[in-house]
Amino acid sequence: MLLAGDAWRTFFDSFEREAFRLETRSFYAMPDEDEEYREFLATGELHIPDDDPWLTRVRHFRETGRTINRVRVLTRPLSDYLRYEFAAYAFNVAAGEDIRILDLTDRQNPGLPDQDFWMFDDVNVVDMRYRPDGAQVGRELLANPDLKQYRRWRDLAISVSVPFLEYSSD
Repeated sequence: MLLAGDAWRTFFDSFEREAFRLETRSFYAMPDEDEEYREFLATGELHIPDDDPWLTRVRHFRETGRTINRVRVLTRPLSDYLRYEFAAYAFNVAAGEDIRILDLTDRQNPGLPDQDFWMFDDVNVVDMRYRPDGAQVGRELLANPDLKQYRRWRDLAISVSVPFLEYSSD
């Protein structure tokens, strides 16, 4: 089932315990980030207000006992987009999101897919689909995912990554 617009937000916000994201791309072309991204490239600074919708949602998830986790897979040097994403991650972490970094620059991939996905409450997997230029083309709630495999990927990604604040202080 494809999830777009309000259906995606409603589905996303309905998780009960844990949302996990694996991010593997070095660039995303997200129209709602364009202005902020251009400003970051021009100034090297990012200012996200406390009432930003994503930060507000993350704080609400945490206040209601839910966790939101992300593992960012990357290789150096960081793309401009990843530098921008790192600037945003500082705000996300402060709001309560657990973000971890898996740097594959000097090591082999430990067995993770080259695929972005969200997994919710260990039972729902949403495949995040992108064109080569980074534009998102869809989000598909998988009907019969191999849950054991997605759980293994999640657990592996978490076990071989480091917390964002630890990585970013290197």
